[in-house]
Amino acid sequence: MFDALLLLSLFGLTISVGIALYRIFHRSSTISDRVLLLDSLSFIIIGMVAIVSIYLDTVAFLEVILLIGILAFMSTIALSRFIERGVVIERRTDR
Repeated sequence: MFDALLLLSLFGLTISVGIALYRIFHRSSTISDRVLLLDSLSFIIIGMVAIVSIYLDTVAFLEVILLIGILAFMSTIALSRFIERGVVIERRTDR
């Protein structure tokens, strides 16, 4: 029964990945919407990895979850700075 519930939740997350990918490639979405959708997509993938880890009864995927979370945070910050300023890293030439 618990395995069926895990597979059902994995199926629901797979459907949400499809919806997020559709919204990312939809023409009417703005760049800030796409950044937020990429962030949500990374959290959906974290949830999928966590469910697979529970289903396989292993802790081997916990480092993968941490790595995806860190990369998602850094990419969201970088894309937000690029949208706001036009560059990610500002270089000062007034030395």
